[in-house]
Amino acid sequence: MAHKQTSIQSGFGAATTAANVLEGLDLANVTAIVTGGHSGLGLETTRALAEAGAHVIVAARDLDRARSKVAGMENVATARLDLADLASVRDFSERFLAAGRHLDILIGSAGVMACPETRVGSGWEAQFATNHLGHYALVNLLWPALQGGARVVSVSSAGHHQSGIRWDDVQLINGYDKWLAYGQSKTANALFAVHLDRLGQNSGVRAFSLHPGKIFTPLQRHLTRDEMIAAGWLDPNGNPADPTFKTTQQGAATQVWAATSAQLNGIGGVYCEDCDVAVLNEGQFPPFTGVLPYAVDPEQAERLWELSAQLTNINAFALK
Repeated sequence: MAHKQTSIQSGFGAATTAANVLEGLDLANVTAIVTGGHSGLGLETTRALAEAGAHVIVAARDLDRARSKVAGMENVATARLDLADLASVRDFSERFLAAGRHLDILIGSAGVMACPETRVGSGWEAQFATNHLGHYALVNLLWPALQGGARVVSVSSAGHHQSGIRWDDVQLINGYDKWLAYGQSKTANALFAVHLDRLGQNSGVRAFSLHPGKIFTPLQRHLTRDEMIAAGWLDPNGNPADPTFKTTQQGAATQVWAATSAQLNGIGGVYCEDCDVAVLNEGQFPPFTGVLPYAVDPEQAERLWELSAQLTNINAFALK
């Protein structure tokens, strides 16, 4: 897997926007699902894909809020999906499959970051459950609609540098740390793409993960102003202080690129950043740049898939 993490010299970069990526593309015959497509990077992703002609289904826990955010957008529909509730994931998937429509793009953009300790489902840690298990279940349940040609984009983060999978205590029962929990969930997003691509490519399905960059969005809703000042994101007056932060249009670019770019034809299972395949960081680059080896390790990816199947009792690839 490591050899795949090599720049393809895409010609894009950190300042690229989603509109730049889609310039000249006609997505009129494309159907896309964007989880969390009404907020932050998800909203910009929805807007960019819809303006390029794609039919976009925004999957959101708060349906009224989602409808208000996308009101007036052409080619955009909304549907309820609570990724922390497997019954909701099943209901959403069954309704989509009943329509008999092929799914060309699935972007897992919804997520939670650094929340207080919360338990959902069968006592699952909420960040692992929402960011990873919900998306794992969604893709597996929608597998019949994806087969034949599709891209699945798992929105990870440089936050994966904070923690690999904590195999001895995945649910952080023995001591909760919100940043370790977030880091683990983002590593899970990357590993999910690695194994899904391995399983799906013979059916025409390729998977990618990515770091969108640092962007001010509602994702920071669980952080205090003092925490963001201490991190150097804000100055003492509460104004943006880190020049490496992107706009939401720039932040949405890499997930849109991963979902649509012909530059990635024949490639899959890679972690991307700044609209390119990210380099493998084995300590030769600054922290929080590139991808750490454990996040693209195929053996860990398979182990996580098996654990996820056990926890959710969902696996589209189980031997019949």
